[in-house]
Amino acid sequence: MIINTIILVFIGFAGGLIVGCGFVAFLTVLGIVPRLTQLTKTHQKIYQYEWSIVLGTIFGNWVSLQDTTFYLSPIFLIPIGLFCGVFVGMLAAALTEVVNVIPILTKRIGVDGHLIVALMAIVFGKVCGSLFHWIYFVDR
Repeated sequence: MIINTIILVFIGFAGGLIVGCGFVAFLTVLGIVPRLTQLTKTHQKIYQYEWSIVLGTIFGNWVSLQDTTFYLSPIFLIPIGLFCGVFVGMLAAALTEVVNVIPILTKRIGVDGHLIVALMAIVFGKVCGSLFHWIYFVDR
């Protein structure tokens, strides 16, 4: 019985270590922290950005391992959802910036001079799709 527990702890620790290393490698390859400091002109706060990522990851892992339920008012859920959406949007924007997907796409479909229009079409399509999903599918 104790050997099963030791093996389970080892497998869980190894899996968490692999996922954590993958997450750090993903953020490093994308260059999110340096790019964020460059865009916001806050190079002196790079350590705060790094520590916020580390502490946010630790807190998120802790919450996901616990049987935690937050009883929050819907008023508090609006900014939390907004921050989650900003995070996902920034991550997607960083990924597309690194692999230069959007400039290649605009050249391929022949709208080189209308990059802003193509970006706004992608943004509005994402917003409309998300709203349709949440309005139509969430309560069913």
